[in-house]
Amino acid sequence: MSDNRLSVLKTYKLFVGGKFPRSESGRVYEVTDAKGKWLANAPLASRKDARDAVVAARKAFGGWSGATAYNRGQILYRVAEMLEGRRDQFVHEVADAGGVSKSKATAQVDAAIDRWVWYAGWSDKTTQIAGSANPVAGPYFNLSSPEPTGVVALLAPQDSSFLGLVSVIAPAIVTGNTTIVIAAEGAPLPALSLAEVLATSDLPGGVVNVLSGRTAEIAAPLAAHQDVNAIDLAGADPELATELEKAAAENLKRVLRPQPVDWTADPGTGRLLTFLETKTVWHPMGA
Repeated sequence: MSDNRLSVLKTYKLFVGGKFPRSESGRVYEVTDAKGKWLANAPLASRKDARDAVVAARKAFGGWSGATAYNRGQILYRVAEMLEGRRDQFVHEVADAGGVSKSKATAQVDAAIDRWVWYAGWSDKTTQIAGSANPVAGPYFNLSSPEPTGVVALLAPQDSSFLGLVSVIAPAIVTGNTTIVIAAEGAPLPALSLAEVLATSDLPGGVVNVLSGRTAEIAAPLAAHQDVNAIDLAGADPELATELEKAAAENLKRVLRPQPVDWTADPGTGRLLTFLETKTVWHPMGA
């Protein structure tokens, strides 16, 4: 009887506002492994899906940015815990997506888990390295502290199906931003599966929204959207990056240009501090 059993194929969906909708257009596209073997049908997100994701991210921003740094760190650590429990699944998906050996996929997944923990540890330390008490000539205190930029669009790196993905999401959200993530066009399945981990990790709905499909088609409306405050172009080729940067200039978005990155190296604090703004408060002494 078991020999005749048909396996249950996984239906991949978008992740918007903490829910798993199909693409508004109903479209899908075939995802194949490095040898051209069919793996799954991934949702082909539309411009309407991108706009819905922005609405969800903006709605979540107040609560997430207002959460304590300790709470955000605990949630990122919980993501690492949940990912550890599904380690074998992700090793399999990363191996298929990148056409790499099981050992290399395992190393990448382990590094991604460790990166969630690493950024979780930075949650309550960012203010210490980005804030300051400024010397002023007068009877005043002058204090500067970092605040999240807002809604950030993230283009997942195309050259790393999982570690690079985690390396752009984690630093953006640990500081209080909310995000719209465009999964790597040729290897979206690990990102869509990561959404399931995020949904079960106490992360409020809308903090991370994951879209799959044609990168250029989804990124264009996000770059021009007036309620998107910043964009990370890690996964854009030079031509697309130029187009998106021009569109982003319409409302003075903060833009992180694409650059060669070794995702396995120590990430440092560069991305952690990129999507922060500085608020300075003056206060009279003795009051």
